[in-house]
Amino acid sequence: MKTTLSPTPHDWREVRRFRAWELHLQGWSQQRIAEALGVSQGVISQWIHRALSGAADALRTHKAPGAPPRLRPEQLEQLLTMLDKGAESYGFKGDVWTCARVATLIERTWQVHYHRSHVSRLLHSQGWSPQRPVVKATQRDEPAIATWQAERLPALKKSH
Repeated sequence: MKTTLSPTPHDWREVRRFRAWELHLQGWSQQRIAEALGVSQGVISQWIHRALSGAADALRTHKAPGAPPRLRPEQLEQLLTMLDKGAESYGFKGDVWTCARVATLIERTWQVHYHRSHVSRLLHSQGWSPQRPVVKATQRDEPAIATWQAERLPALKKSH
């Protein structure tokens, strides 16, 4: 039977698990340990079982692994190369890479669907930031705007 796990706890839950292990080693019953720590006897049983079957790491806090990435590292590298070529070279109007466009490119190329907000996180992790297109009205009359700015705007500024 193991005698010590030499903990260096990272959070209060981990401290509680190591304390349960110490009390178990001192001969306390699972019921007494559960009462002392304010948890169920079933939890104590699981912690002791983990400590007996693993090592000190069995009682440590572990980050949840999450889902495996759907794009392999070489595919990410290929994506960055594709982005360098510009959006127009992949059939998009205007040379701006938005998250929605990158998501479309990924889906077309590898049949992997990503939500555009995840594409933003993916791009940031690779040192890229998505671009936001400048939105202008299609009916814009540039000559009329220039005339207004040259003639009417100065008159408005003088009156204030």
